[in-house]
Amino acid sequence: MKKLSEILIITIIYFTTFLIVSGYKIQEAGTMMMNQQSGNPYYSHTDTSVLNVPDSVWKKILPADVYAVAREKATEPAFTGKYTDFNGIGTYYCAVCGNRLFRSDAKFASTCGWPSFFEPARKNSVIYESDNSYGMYRIEVLCGRCGSHLGHVFDDGPPPTGKRFCMNSIVLDFVPDDSTSVK
Repeated sequence: MKKLSEILIITIIYFTTFLIVSGYKIQEAGTMMMNQQSGNPYYSHTDTSVLNVPDSVWKKILPADVYAVAREKATEPAFTGKYTDFNGIGTYYCAVCGNRLFRSDAKFASTCGWPSFFEPARKNSVIYESDNSYGMYRIEVLCGRCGSHLGHVFDDGPPPTGKRFCMNSIVLDFVPDDSTSVK
């Protein structure tokens, strides 16, 4: 019996180590979730301090497609993002740094091709900059923590704000409300 217990403990340690090395994390309730931010020491759902990380560092940490949108201000093609028609209930975080950005109850079907929200999750979730690219005047929306490009905001959204935060899915992470992850 003692030998069986030892084998079981060794197996659990080996399996847990394998999952962690493979990019999985074990949540408080014992469920497993793929940690898409493996190797990103700046990713946190609780730290709200402003980051000043050079693009050269982000380029090493982030997947190329996330880097292109977040740091080079690219745009994913319309109607291709994973959250365009997604209706899950929970919270959207910055895929670069983990900053809380939007709640699902502020998401609406804008039919513009990108996930749209009428307000951020909190006052400092996002910041704004003027964008005069492509011969247009727009307001760019950036993550309030890491300064990554998220999308643009327009004045054609629904009440109560009249705003449409048109975001790129690739720079958003979604955590459902029933998750045991920290909100």
